[in-house]
Amino acid sequence: MIENRNFYIDGAWVPPAIQRNHDVVDPSTEEVCAVISLGDQADTDAAVAAANAAFAGWAATSPTERAEYVKKILAQYNARAEEMAEAISLEMGAPIDLARNSQATSLPWHLEGFLKAFDEIEWIRPLGPEAPDDRITLEPIGVVGLITPWNWPINQVTLKVIPALLAGCTIVLKPSEEAPLSSLLFAEFVHDAGVPPGVFNLVNGDGAGVGSQLSRHEDVAMISFTGSTRAGKAISAAAAETLKRVTLELGGKGANLVFADADEKAVKRGVLHCMNNSGQSCNAPTRMLVERSIYDRAVETAAEVAGGIAVGPASESGRHIGPVINKSQWSKIQDMIEVGIKEGARLVAGGPGLPEGVNRGYFVRPTVFADVRNDMRIAQEEIFGPVLSIIPFDTEEEAVQIANDTPYGLTNYVQSQDGAKRNRMALALRSGMVEMNGQSRGQLAPFGGVKMSGRAREGGVWGIEEFLEAKSISGWSSSD
Repeated sequence: MIENRNFYIDGAWVPPAIQRNHDVVDPSTEEVCAVISLGDQADTDAAVAAANAAFAGWAATSPTERAEYVKKILAQYNARAEEMAEAISLEMGAPIDLARNSQATSLPWHLEGFLKAFDEIEWIRPLGPEAPDDRITLEPIGVVGLITPWNWPINQVTLKVIPALLAGCTIVLKPSEEAPLSSLLFAEFVHDAGVPPGVFNLVNGDGAGVGSQLSRHEDVAMISFTGSTRAGKAISAAAAETLKRVTLELGGKGANLVFADADEKAVKRGVLHCMNNSGQSCNAPTRMLVERSIYDRAVETAAEVAGGIAVGPASESGRHIGPVINKSQWSKIQDMIEVGIKEGARLVAGGPGLPEGVNRGYFVRPTVFADVRNDMRIAQEEIFGPVLSIIPFDTEEEAVQIANDTPYGLTNYVQSQDGAKRNRMALALRSGMVEMNGQSRGQLAPFGGVKMSGRAREGGVWGIEEFLEAKSISGWSSSD
């Protein structure tokens, strides 16, 4: 069993001020796989003080120098990529092949994208010909508190830490206490890359403890949070006391619009996307809206695809899905499946209880409901598990109305061979992202939503600029 109770503060691994043990549970076995400590106010204060002391020096480094440190972090990952995959698989239950091929590799994917975007930033730029002696400068906001989730742990750490470093900010990271092992390993990458002491700090803790302490701390200039909408509201309220910047990447209830002229793999693609990572993705297409002329066939296909999805331990290779994160989440998903049945939705695959032949671990049967109304709870609430709701529609206008009738607005999806129709739908859908015909967004595209999904924009130039402030200067001398 892994034991790592230390925090990374001011360039060193230090013991907690008060040891508060927290068990990390392997969701495939329900057994404790690691023990960490949860931080206290003294640990948070020490980390913020270290970041505050390091800020002036780090902000004064050249962009080129900051980029070189980030490249060294990438080199550390490349040398230890398998360790990262194994840590993610163990802590949050991603099957090892998914951890190797999607979870862990999100680090180099985003990091390389940020380096490309970084080259495009003009740190001192003219305002325009109407004000030739005015300049706009981009400057780091200060000490930033980064609070990351368990479902795509290193993905979110990379999307926050790397742009903050490139922007010239100093950092206190609080990873999820449910999945801290990958972040502790990432801290080793930062240390071995030679990043100066105090620039990056890590304190483990829960939301009510370290998360709230960072949100209220007067020396923290910004909070970047990914997680539930409920927690995002609490962070915003706590941060309001000090008027710090808050960026939130929250939940979703994505609609996948499948038109009659969609390609033959559209339904299968949508089901597999929904079930990927055991449904634990905020951008999962959990509502499949199907044009009525192909509705019955789509329901049959969806049921067949879901019924063919294997469920198994994270440690085994293969294309199966793993467990959900913990007992609490498993119980919530089970309750929502029961809600769907009681609401009158037609269960066509999966259902309540453990999968056949499974007697331990937080495994959920891949579940599909048909004949769902959009006012049902299973269509409105984020379930965060492998549960799909299928809803029929007759017209483009009805499809847009159903898709937009949700408190969330993260990612929507469109499946059609008609390019003009796809474009109409993409412009009409109220979400931060729209993906069409299975084509993923580009490496430098921003990730984020609208409405109750938060309004962060992570990735590319947008992701770096979230950590920068614009300063307006008049009377600039061009004689240098």
